Amino acid sequence: MTRLGDLERAVMDVLWDSVPATSGGVTVREVADALAGRELAYTTVMTVLDRLAGKGMVQREREGRAWRYRAAASREAHIAQLMLDALDLGGSRDAALVRFARSVTGTEAEVLRAALSAEAGLTDTATPPERSGAGTLVDRVDPPAADRAARAHRADEAADR
Repeated sequence: MTRLGDLERAVMDVLWDSVPATSGGVTVREVADALAGRELAYTTVMTVLDRLAGKGMVQREREGRAWRYRAAASREAHIAQLMLDALDLGGSRDAALVRFARSVTGTEAEVLRAALSAEAGLTDTATPPERSGAGTLVDRVDPPAADRAARAHRADEAADR
């Protein structure tokens, strides 16, 4: 997954903050209006949304002569994918995960424990949203099958070392 530039991130923030997943999305004009403090040209916002669509970050649907845009995935799913991509940068995934686990707060560690337990089927419920601040554990990021196979192969190679 490609990291977002500053303007791309600002546009995605508008989509994540103002467009429910069930809505029909927003127009370029609505995004430009939401970013009014940045004094961007309409065509600049249109180009950014077009590029985000090309990257698979947004979905668009034709409405008359205009397009309506919405985020292809939630903010949480995007962040989770960035974290997975960071683990793929090289070195030991195990060491990076241990380092990460040691750097989180007690509350964050509880959220991780609950998520891992729920994923393993050890509990029936996820951490309540009021404790985690991030909602339920419904936004899973599943890499494509080819990615899973490649990751499994790299894990096997690391285990052989």
